[in-house]
Amino acid sequence: MFPVTYYLGLSAILFTLGALGVLIKRNAIVIFMSIELMLNAANLAFVAFARAYGALSGQIFVFFVMAVAAAEVAVGLALIVTIFHTKQNIDIDQMNMMKG
Repeated sequence: MFPVTYYLGLSAILFTLGALGVLIKRNAIVIFMSIELMLNAANLAFVAFARAYGALSGQIFVFFVMAVAAAEVAVGLALIVTIFHTKQNIDIDQMNMMKG
């Protein structure tokens, strides 16, 4: 059994990679994948702490985070597909359609 610090280190690395993907990339699909990576990094930390302390609340919280992530993916991909159909491009810098 690995110590909790290994899981937290992996979680920190995954979260950092996800944050860098959101900040650096300009493709909407890559940004959504990076957000999902950050959510999974947080889930890994919750599960590691829940297992280390024998509490079930961390795993229950992970279930709710996964439900929110699934809803975010469904709505986000629907928006990306709609924007692609109207603009023929999904570059974040060129999306001015939402401006009022």
